[in-house]
This record gives sequence, C-alpha cells and structure tokens, in this order.
Amino acid sequence: MTSKINILIIYTGGTIGMIKDYKTNALKAFDFSRIVEKIPELEQLKCNISSISFEEPIDSSNMNTDYYATLVTIIEENYKNFDGFVVLTGSDTMSYIASAVSFMLENLQKPVIFTGSQLPIGDLRTDAKENLITSIEIAASRKNNKPIVKEVGLYFEYKLYRANRTTKISAEHFEAFAAMNYPPLAESGVHLKFNEHLLLENKNQKAPLIVRKKLVTDVVVLKLYPGITVQVVATILQIKNLKGVVLETYGSGNAPNTSWFLNLLEKAIQQNIKIVNVTQCSGGSVILGHYDTSFGLKEIGVISGLDITTESAVAKLMYLLNEDLSTEAFKTYFQKSLRGEISEK
Repeated sequence: MTSKINILIIYTGGTIGMIKDYKTNALKAFDFSRIVEKIPELEQLKCNISSISFEEPIDSSNMNTDYYATLVTIIEENYKNFDGFVVLTGSDTMSYIASAVSFMLENLQKPVIFTGSQLPIGDLRTDAKENLITSIEIAASRKNNKPIVKEVGLYFEYKLYRANRTTKISAEHFEAFAAMNYPPLAESGVHLKFNEHLLLENKNQKAPLIVRKKLVTDVVVLKLYPGITVQVVATILQIKNLKGVVLETYGSGNAPNTSWFLNLLEKAIQQNIKIVNVTQCSGGSVILGHYDTSFGLKEIGVISGLDITTESAVAKLMYLLNEDLSTEAFKTYFQKSLRGEISEK
C-alpha cells in the first residue's frame, strides 16, 4: 500500500487567503490549517495537507527579497518531510517572486507550485477554489513513484506554466497569466494532462538542494520610450551603488543609436554595471545586431536577454550579481538556461 503524499501549503498573503466577515463586510485572513474542513473535496486527493502561514500576511505590492528569503527558508526546513509545496501569494507580483524562487532553489527535485486568485476564497464566484485544488493535485502527482513536476511552476485558470516564463496580463480576468515564449507544462480540463516533454529534468538527481538566500537588489528597470531624454537616462545610470540594469527595448532589442545614449550605456558598462537587453514586446526575442538600431548595443557590450521576461531578468540579475563572476562569465551564465527561463541560441 502506497503511503499518502505530504503537501505543504505556504501562505504568504494575497487575495486567495482572504475571506469576508459577512457581519462587517471586512476581509480577514483565512486559517489554512482548516483548509480540508472548508474544502472537503481535497479529501479525494488522498494526501496529507499541512500549512504554514506568514505571521503577518504580505500584500503582493509590499513583497521584497527579505520575504523571498523567508519563503525559501520555509521550503528548505521542510524539504525532507514533504513531497511537494504549494505557495500562495498575491498575483500582482507573483511572476517576480516565483521567478526569483526558481533561481534561489538549485537542484530542486520536488514541485513548488505558485498560485493565487483574482477573488477571495470565500466569494461566491471565486477562482481560488479551483486554483488551489488543482495546484495541490499537481504537487501531489507522481509517476513511477517520483514527482512529475520537479521545478517551480505557476498555476492559474486551468494552466500550469514554468514560473520564470510568466507575466501577469490581466487585473480583471481569471486567466490572469501568460507565458508567451513557452507552452504550458500542464492543462486542466476533464483530465489533468501533463506535457512531460516540456518539464525540467535535473540530470543529477542525487545532488542535494542548494538554497541561495542572498540577492543583490541594486538593480533597475529602464524602459525606453520615444522622447526619453539624456537627463533621464543619465540620472538612472548614476544611481549610487547601481550594479545591474534591465533595459527594456523595442521589438527585437532595438534602441536609439544616438551617440549620447550609447555613450552613457558604454560608460556604465565600463564601471562594471551589467546591462541586459529585454524586449518590451509580450512575446518574441532580442536579436542584437539584427537591425542597425541594436548593432551599437552589441558593440559596447550590452548583454542580450534573448526571450527572457522582464520579471525573470530582474530575478536572474539579482541572483547572478551575488556570484562574483567575471564580465565574460556573467554574460555566459545570463544567456544560459539555468532553470528553463530562457531559450538558448
């Protein structure tokens, strides 16, 4: 007889964990230790469900890297005792958080599934119930007595995505997330169907989990727009202790080829500030040198982010900047797929 799968729910905050007090109409935090009592359908999954909640639920807009460290510490401390993890956070910054966690957990051999909801769990038309139930089912899914998913995923509205490929696309619809450059890892319909050929497989299955809790936060996102001035770019690049820039360019990585713009970027690169080029488009890839307006960026040493998302680029910058890499090694690792976040050339 197979023993029950042990799943740990980690509630950090967010809409999914709120219920309405119908006497006052105020929202209050849900007690996830009573989750099976409130959602008896979970009994059908035949797994033991435990929960840990942050002492004070964190609104997604208040999330920062200190909370990321708290989250991965909880996973680290409970890694041996549980077969899978479901992390509940606010959806607004979920792609940023989940992307960062994917880099912070190295040699992951168990599912870490992020989910949330657009409506509180106690609302009549809530999406929270389905998102939570299916996320737990995904975290508990096994084949040949091994977890099917061994990476950080994000489940929302019938689709499981690789977390570090996602972007929140809607504040209104239940289908709140998309991964424009990578297909869903699983889809939930009448059956829960995994696209197993798309899943990450850690080749060194006996390697221990490595948890990296320190991220360098001295980074900035510089989004280009027609009419951007020399004063704006210069001020941003002169931020004290700045170490990394995610440069959001047009199309396939294009930017102004004016001398003042390229000179400012080149000066920053010479000061060992890492500049990564990502596209503002929701899908597609940066191809440096494809047009004349990106050739100059390539010449001065701007790093192509290929098809990485802005959210994942921010997380990867924070992660790699702490690794004390040479300029060449940094570029190599940034353009290399570490957790499936990027399509290599």
